[in-house]
Amino acid sequence: MNHTSLNGSDFRRPLPRQPYHYYDARAAIETLHPGSYAGLPYTSRILAEQLVRRCQPELLADALRQLSERRQDLDFPWYPARVVCHDILGQTALVDLAGLRDAIAAQGGDPAQVNPVVPTQLIVDHSLAVECGGDDPQAFAKNRAIEDRRNADRFDFINWTRSAFDNVEVIPAGNGIMHQINLEKMSPVIQTGNDHDGLPLAFPDTCVGTDSHTPHVDALGVIAIGVGGLEAETVMLGQPSMMRLPDIVGVELLGQRQPGITATDIVLALTEFLRQQQVVGCYLEFFGAGATSLSVGDRATIANMTPEYGASAGLFYIDQQTIDYLSLTGRDPAQVRLVEDYARHTGLWADQLNTAVYPRRLQFDLSAVGRNLAGPSNPHARLATRELAARGIAGNLEAARADEAEGLMPDAAVIIAAITSCTNTSNPRNLVAAGLLAQKANRLGLVTKPWVKTSFAPGSKVAELYLREAGLLTELEQLGFGIVAFACTTCNGMSGALAPDIQQQIIERELYTSAVLSGNRNFDGRIHPYAKQAFLASPPLVIAYALAGTLRFDIEQDVLAVVDGREIRLQDIWPDDDEIDAIVARCVRPQQFHQVYIPMFDLDSAEQTGSPLYDWRPDSTYIRRPPYWQGALAAPRQLTDMRPLAILPDNITTDHLSPSNAILADSAAGEYLASMGLEEADFNSYATHRGDHLTAQRATLANPKLQNEMVRDQQGQVMPGSLARLEPDGQVMRMWEAIETYMQRKQPLIIIAGADYGQGSSRDWAAKGVRLAGVEVIAAEGFERIHRTNLIGMGVLPLQFQAGDNRHSLALDGSECYDVIGDLSPGADVLLRIRRRNGETLQRPLICRLDTAAEVEVYQAGGVLQRFARNFINPQPADAAV
Repeated sequence: MNHTSLNGSDFRRPLPRQPYHYYDARAAIETLHPGSYAGLPYTSRILAEQLVRRCQPELLADALRQLSERRQDLDFPWYPARVVCHDILGQTALVDLAGLRDAIAAQGGDPAQVNPVVPTQLIVDHSLAVECGGDDPQAFAKNRAIEDRRNADRFDFINWTRSAFDNVEVIPAGNGIMHQINLEKMSPVIQTGNDHDGLPLAFPDTCVGTDSHTPHVDALGVIAIGVGGLEAETVMLGQPSMMRLPDIVGVELLGQRQPGITATDIVLALTEFLRQQQVVGCYLEFFGAGATSLSVGDRATIANMTPEYGASAGLFYIDQQTIDYLSLTGRDPAQVRLVEDYARHTGLWADQLNTAVYPRRLQFDLSAVGRNLAGPSNPHARLATRELAARGIAGNLEAARADEAEGLMPDAAVIIAAITSCTNTSNPRNLVAAGLLAQKANRLGLVTKPWVKTSFAPGSKVAELYLREAGLLTELEQLGFGIVAFACTTCNGMSGALAPDIQQQIIERELYTSAVLSGNRNFDGRIHPYAKQAFLASPPLVIAYALAGTLRFDIEQDVLAVVDGREIRLQDIWPDDDEIDAIVARCVRPQQFHQVYIPMFDLDSAEQTGSPLYDWRPDSTYIRRPPYWQGALAAPRQLTDMRPLAILPDNITTDHLSPSNAILADSAAGEYLASMGLEEADFNSYATHRGDHLTAQRATLANPKLQNEMVRDQQGQVMPGSLARLEPDGQVMRMWEAIETYMQRKQPLIIIAGADYGQGSSRDWAAKGVRLAGVEVIAAEGFERIHRTNLIGMGVLPLQFQAGDNRHSLALDGSECYDVIGDLSPGADVLLRIRRRNGETLQRPLICRLDTAAEVEVYQAGGVLQRFARNFINPQPADAAV
């Protein structure tokens, strides 16, 4: 065989014991590089298979050499099998496609031909706010009614997409969280279909999702990564996601967890450890005796928080735990058998990866993990509960109890305690542990404090069934943790309003209050505007803090109550591991998954009906025709005479750039919504308005915790808030007012930032907002992967400072003008010319973070949609797909 040109069909083989064929990546790799397949990591083996199956013959050999020789100098295509979306970014992606249809129709094209090519699953799970807490028996019905009323425009559009687009499947509101549904039902682990010759084919499931926590399903051995809406649109439209071989890091898990330690405690410690190991952008593969001991529920807790430790993927091998989980969750026995047969025959079974060689290998000891929190504002800021007093978190409990005795809410009060997020609610052990703790607390007569807003929002309806069967749901309800939703709630900033008297106390007494939640995110300002800090915790620990009522309480040492003369502490109500495991084994059954998911996915196939163009509602504040062919985006590119919109510190998150929580009346977005006739009670969240650019762009840099270093007080201290300094005027004003002024002046802008720019959610409006404001360049010390690709997808140029250079070393204060000089190519050096107000000029080389030729093409076209529209009207030669 000619080693310079391979034909994928030459490696098609029948799969023993199955009616399917498969593509033999092992044989293809061995043909090129004998003996190399045994050392390949799990990730490389899956990427090799899809190359053999889909890459053009003339490109296949070079692409496979990237894997077999562990090279990272050439791009190769990745074709994910599916796209999964939640309604916020999924809706905005489909709004973009609807706008693209309008643009193509205006240019004489057929808009009905614009459809997702890759199967796209949209789950409505990000729209519900917890207006009614878990102490209200009707909370679920009331919250759903409010959700439907507030989101009528959005849900009308989403319903239109079901019949307007091919390959779009919609799971309506009230059914669960996309990641948990993906884990429990949607992912087959091994896909089936027919190849171009009509042969039945089996191949690994892969997907991208419009949420950074898409790696949740990596727990099953599925390569699933979070992307921005713009990158998802590229995949939806049938284009490959061009990539280079990522840095693949092996993480060996040693030992076993100690009694009383939850998967949440493990992942919070692991997140701290991996952040310190600087695994940003890496694909992690967890293995070892510790990994083998973890259930898929435990693994999913770890995989879910992949973006919190900065990686792109957090994979576990396919092994017996995987097979047991697929059977437990009611997958068809033939499909379960296919998964095992395929994995064993193609080198994807755990035992066959003992020879895998990792260029970088880390070790983490599960037995060293104790009980943990993370906070007060970052998920990697681990805080051992035994160190609360030493760290200054707990203490001065007497003052808190004195306030309580006078009928007042104490300082450091816990105002929100929420069992929420797929991170933990997809793990039956965690929820059963919470139910048992509630049961023990109820038997002792313990009650939650009256100022704590309690809620329970599982990511799957199955959780309700097994908790009810175990007799634990009523125990949770008795403590105020009744089910308020099957959706992403508090973790996404949708915690709803506080009771008016509680909010009034916080404002009038200037209380420093907290939230405790079993989620994955606790960034500044995310959980609730009146929660000054937020801590991540396991579900049982969330309940314990609702009983304590204040962060002044030392959760490991202090007395929760005195019952019959006996002091009750946390250890007295903490459940025993054997008790937890016995209930999980007895009460979590396949029939429950059938009961939930068979009717949920019994969807009528929607045929295209009516007009392929959406009838936009002119007064809607939720859905509006996108402006991507007008205004700043239609203007010629200008990389000269740029003014800085902001100079920002390290660790700027997408919540800083485009918050998702509740809209306050005195914000720019709130004032706009009021002008459109909305009542403040129905402002809803920033997230829900991202289909309307007139609302969403007013959220740009609108986080009240933002620190724009251009804005300082008379003592030279940075003033927190959504503030900007208009230049050259020197006037300090609200950020949106500065943006409006710069837009009127047609002033090109730049943002200067520190390290880890764009952490957090895969929020495309964090890129869209700055682009619509006229920002041409982000110059930072480093970028998080998803946000960097979103910037490019919107036509914003990411540049990275060379080592040793930063905003401080260059003495940047925001009064400068900036020019970018040089040709833009992957990884090239370009010059940033800085012209100071005093006439001094300085030039420094920066790295162009257009990392691939495909990214250069997207940037030069002005963005993802602009490139597709151009290629749709003027088709280009076929790419590497077959």
